Amino acid sequence: MNRRTALGLGTVATAGTVLGAASPAAAAPATAGRGVAGPAPATPRQAAHRVTTSYQGESAHAGGNWQAYVSVVDPAGPLLVPVADEPDRRIEAYSVNKIAVAVAVLDKVDRGLLTLDQRIEVTEAIVVPGGDGIFSLDGAYPSSVTLGHVLANLLTVSDDTAVRLCGSVCPAAELNEILRGKGFPNTQVQPVANPYRFFLGTSTPRETHDLLRALVAGTLLAPTSTALVLRLLRAPVAYTDGVRRVMSSAERARVATKAGWFADARHEAGVIFDKAGAPVLTYALFADGQAGADNFGATHPAVAARARMGRHFLAAVDNLVGTGLVHRPAVQRPSNGG
Repeated sequence: MNRRTALGLGTVATAGTVLGAASPAAAAPATAGRGVAGPAPATPRQAAHRVTTSYQGESAHAGGNWQAYVSVVDPAGPLLVPVADEPDRRIEAYSVNKIAVAVAVLDKVDRGLLTLDQRIEVTEAIVVPGGDGIFSLDGAYPSSVTLGHVLANLLTVSDDTAVRLCGSVCPAAELNEILRGKGFPNTQVQPVANPYRFFLGTSTPRETHDLLRALVAGTLLAPTSTALVLRLLRAPVAYTDGVRRVMSSAERARVATKAGWFADARHEAGVIFDKAGAPVLTYALFADGQAGADNFGATHPAVAARARMGRHFLAAVDNLVGTGLVHRPAVQRPSNGG
């Protein structure tokens, strides 16, 4: 029994006040709450209740340990928080923290210390052997790429070598200082002996959520850098096995997301936008301890649970209007060459 089951998740909170409680997830059958049928919610509070129900049912069905923080905007009042499951527990964020790495690098771009078109040397020594992404598949080094190319690979195909390339222009100590200065003391990379390299480090569900909220609010980076991050996280080549899996291409364009996976952990965090492009739901979903530690595909229990949650979350807010800045998706269509 994990802490969520013991305490009974399911509160919908606003401005830190508990408004109501649902029954504990463990008290229901494995399939309860997973269908989440019925008319699309018409109000933010109804949407929040739908999100709670989905999270309870899917996380209980997948098993293992979950830590999460999910919010739904309410244009008429404070942010609603339908899921707050150990939100301040500091845990290994793995590749979800690549968003934070990109934020630190782009902060230096915003201050004129770096440029997106500057070239970075890619040596054989810096390439992670067998790592996720495309750099390890190339086999033709040394070469060079632009910083913009590095960030595109970091946030779409989640390239591991791109982390090292970011470290070459934004060392670990500086990166952590930038994040602390922006108000994220728990979202920190882990330095190693080489000051230009680091492990991806830790965060909490609440801080990851808050970083994403600051990003879409335009308070984290300059407008051009904000647009770049969101364009990459919403791109068709970005992660599709989790929250975006059971969605059309148009629906996927309404979701900016980043996943992280290592050992038995399967994490994902992102933002769902309304049909006009305003943020309406923000999620940080961290999970570990499920069966299938060697399965990094879509059939892993936690990943499959997030796919169903994603479908439910989008349906829950489909009739709602978001708040804040509008971020329209970039138009991207397949090409047949030529």
